[in-house]
Amino acid sequence: MIIAIVTFNLPKPVTLDEITAAFRSTAPKYLNLPGLLRKNYFVSEDGTRAGGVYVWESRSRAEQVYSGEWKAMVKEKYGTDPQIVYLDSPVMVDNASGTIVGA
Repeated sequence: MIIAIVTFNLPKPVTLDEITAAFRSTAPKYLNLPGLLRKNYFVSEDGTRAGGVYVWESRSRAEQVYSGEWKAMVKEKYGTDPQIVYLDSPVMVDNASGTIVGA
């Protein structure tokens, strides 16, 4: 598994209600997306930084999504370019399903 942390610094601070509405508008795009196991949206307490923490089956699946078109959508929606960090995740504890996934 791969974790991708996508972060973008917002051009101006947002409230939790504002960013929640923006996140809800994009969330359906990720439902049943091939290779995506989980996505959590986040916003910093001061409302100046936001993004998502994704758990993917593989980096190649993630990179298929993070295309030029996707990056342009993020920039248009949030007013800034996203930064992406990839991390290996060999084991995941999923308390919702009561399982441990991975090596």
